[in-house]
Amino acid sequence: MERFLKRSENEIFKSEIAKQIYTASHLVGSFQLRSGRISNEYFDKYQFEADPILLNAVVKQMLTLIPSDIKVLAGLELGGISIVTLLSHYSGLPTAFVRKEAKKYGTSRLAEGVQINNRKVLIVEDVVTSGGQIIISANQLRQLGTQIDYVLCVIDRE
Repeated sequence: MERFLKRSENEIFKSEIAKQIYTASHLVGSFQLRSGRISNEYFDKYQFEADPILLNAVVKQMLTLIPSDIKVLAGLELGGISIVTLLSHYSGLPTAFVRKEAKKYGTSRLAEGVQINNRKVLIVEDVVTSGGQIIISANQLRQLGTQIDYVLCVIDRE
């Protein structure tokens, strides 16, 4: 973290961001992935998401990837939440926070935040391996009346 405190996010360029994410997040060992597969490497996404300067640099690069017709950003629980919040801040687009399943108390909603029905939504995720959770969440959101044509992620393991 100290390496980031001595420099501003403007100094972290796109090619360097990937190296910094790798340095901060890459682990070697034996890890079971969400897909059930075993991998000898793992990206601990919370390491780069917890670094404010690196997260800021990542999100500023992602801004240019938001399609112009998107009306709502939807962050998937849990990893996509910090990214979508900052992306919303910079883009000015409203945000929905999508749970893995609707909570069983209070509002009992799957998606919290801005209303998503009848709106074009961009799903935001941190790490994608098989896309399983994205497919599940996209189908659930479509049942609520959203239009989803795009997904934006930081790390695509495939």
